[in-house]
Amino acid sequence: MALGNPLSIRFQENGILGMIANRHLQFVGINYFSSARTSGTPQGLSLEKCSDKKDTLYKSVEIEIRSGEPAVLLSYEWFTSYAAKQLGITIGKCWAPPKAHHNRLTLLKSIHIYKKHRVQYEIRTYFRHMTYERLTESTLKTFLEYIQRNVPEGVAVKVTKKSVLNLPPSLNDSVRRLSLQ
Repeated sequence: MALGNPLSIRFQENGILGMIANRHLQFVGINYFSSARTSGTPQGLSLEKCSDKKDTLYKSVEIEIRSGEPAVLLSYEWFTSYAAKQLGITIGKCWAPPKAHHNRLTLLKSIHIYKKHRVQYEIRTYFRHMTYERLTESTLKTFLEYIQRNVPEGVAVKVTKKSVLNLPPSLNDSVRRLSLQ
């Protein structure tokens, strides 16, 4: 559905996320929309002005999830990969270490004596790593908010971002001088 020359809007069937294209793709969350009806927009949605600041570009984002149940991690990895496909995010490497991390704790059965009577407890933690490549800041915010709101019980999520930055002006001048020589 087109609203003018360079601006177009496309909504998913579930109505949770929309996409605004203005020279480049930019994913936005539901907070960019209000419930007032305007002409040319879908029922109950209107477009508000997005900020003009430039998005930060991320080379890759690694998401590490950990839990005591490997089946829960596998299911959550499928969910996040499916959400990424729906948002058009490039999925990189998804992997898991071959063995779980074992944390063993040995305690006395009795609080006071009988040192030779012990009990050993073990906690197994399973990990999965997922890498998503070439994201903008607005896409990443929407994606992370969506997957973090749907984290199953007993699952921990750790996000590591690698951003792309411009060269500092001092280095930029040095590069120009070297390229002119």
